[in-house]
Amino acid sequence: MAENTYVLSIDQGTTSTRAMIFDHSGSVVAVDQVEHEQIFPRAGWVEHNALEIWTNTRDVVGGALAKANFNSRNIAAVGITNQRETAVVWDRSNGRPIHHAIVWQDTRTQKIVDALAGEEGLDRYKETVGLPLATYFAGPKIRWILDNVDGAQERAEAGELLCGTMDTWVLWNLTGGAENDGVHVTDVTNASRTLLMDLQTLQWDESIAADMGIPLSMLPQIRSSSEVYGECKPGILNGTPVAGILGDQQAATFGQACLAKGEAKNTYGTGNFMLLNTGTEAVPSQNGLLTTVCYKIGDEPTVYALEGSIAVTGSLVQWVRDNLGLISSAPEIEDLAKEVDDNGGAYFVPAFSGLFAPHWRPDARGALVGLTRYVNRHHIARAVLESTAFQTREVLDAMNADSGVPLTELRVDGGMVVNETLMQFQADILGVDVVRPKVAETTALGAAYAAGLAVGYWENEDDIRTNWGEDKRWTAQMGEDERERFYRSWKKAVTKTLDWVDEDVD
Repeated sequence: MAENTYVLSIDQGTTSTRAMIFDHSGSVVAVDQVEHEQIFPRAGWVEHNALEIWTNTRDVVGGALAKANFNSRNIAAVGITNQRETAVVWDRSNGRPIHHAIVWQDTRTQKIVDALAGEEGLDRYKETVGLPLATYFAGPKIRWILDNVDGAQERAEAGELLCGTMDTWVLWNLTGGAENDGVHVTDVTNASRTLLMDLQTLQWDESIAADMGIPLSMLPQIRSSSEVYGECKPGILNGTPVAGILGDQQAATFGQACLAKGEAKNTYGTGNFMLLNTGTEAVPSQNGLLTTVCYKIGDEPTVYALEGSIAVTGSLVQWVRDNLGLISSAPEIEDLAKEVDDNGGAYFVPAFSGLFAPHWRPDARGALVGLTRYVNRHHIARAVLESTAFQTREVLDAMNADSGVPLTELRVDGGMVVNETLMQFQADILGVDVVRPKVAETTALGAAYAAGLAVGYWENEDDIRTNWGEDKRWTAQMGEDERERFYRSWKKAVTKTLDWVDEDVD
């Protein structure tokens, strides 16, 4: 490892793109971040401008390097982590997307999903891909673009179009794009979120791709999460190897050093995502969880995970800020919530785009229930925070049932873990310790680790374990009877959101 070298991580998230530079101890040296536009053409539709995201990516890389006063010679490798399931289709010859990227939260593909399910049901491909058919995943989004952009299907079959999740888009552009023969690759973690990859062979399943009408020539090559895919060219990182790719939740799991079977983390971001490392065995879920690739380091055996994906957690706080105007900044939600001791009987189920794990109910819509004249804005603020903790409890219960090994502590990360009121309630409602690490930005760190391992910047996974450190621990203070009473009311509230969308509602 050369002196004065570092690893740069590009974290292309749902609401922003940032570049973070890490040193060998896993500490942050510099960071730059830019938000991008959230595009809502219709109810249930969510899009991003992929060209804006690529421009932002270049800007934040330059910004982070400038803040650290570094150039490309200081960077040993680049890692990429990304919002998963968001799909983009672009012209191979000029690098221009033929449609906005369709975001993971988007529900427009419900009719495509229903048609694919047919009489066999939503679990039609689950044995192969580990996932139920749902609007969440990338494959049906690609199908929608091919169906709805004039001439797209013909151009795809002629080999003129490429597609991928956001890691693939960023990598292709970083390594040269249309002008310099960009590398068209994804990693196993992102590929496992498309509904198109066989979990055992780690290759695209030709029959499922055919069912969706997606030509294999459009799809990126699937590689491990930690290897050199290519070099940056041209630009300020010219010649620097891009050597790690992990979908954001798998990256956070890696950054949290959940490297042993039975270890789990929960990321509190736009949505919430809990992953349990199941080792080299892909464990099928009987309780509404997803079986997914956790990571694959070079030629080493593939490591799998069980995942509970929750669509709306941090974005509910954004909604309260932007749509209701109840707060002017996200941290204010905690100040409001701390004014009361409990939720006053109010429960907020944020099923804005249906319910993800463990329910998988696209027909659900959000509901605020249990209202009386007693309830005020402080109670509503508390109900907003508590909804994240209750949804996490549902996923943890499913995880315990699937794995047969009750979790004894939960490692947490992401933007919401600075909210200590939420973290204490999370411990209370789970009945297990909640642990926050010293470096809370574990998503970017995980991608940096994957890239650094590939080029020898870190020697092995023991280096990652050594770097992990505990910052704060919350222990349950709530009695069992009270915990279960609150949870019983939450489960009742969930039932009020179901069967809301009728078949004649587009």
